[in-house]
Amino acid sequence: MFETLKNILVDKLKVSPDQITMEASKEDVELDSLAVVELSLVLEKELGLKISDDELIEVETVGEIVALMTERSVTV
Repeated sequence: MFETLKNILVDKLKVSPDQITMEASKEDVELDSLAVVELSLVLEKELGLKISDDELIEVETVGEIVALMTERSVTV
């Protein structure tokens, strides 16, 4: 899941790959509120994962986003 998220952040949101680690905060990877909305849409459109932008705003790190993605992929 981490590699999937990393690819989305790099390809769709133009984040530098070396900024993306499991411990990186949303600020480290430049996920502002607009980027969070975009990420939510991409996750649903490309992966079928329903994660609201509100949920993504609540998490602090890339690792927490990966955990949310993993949790949702199991329940889909």
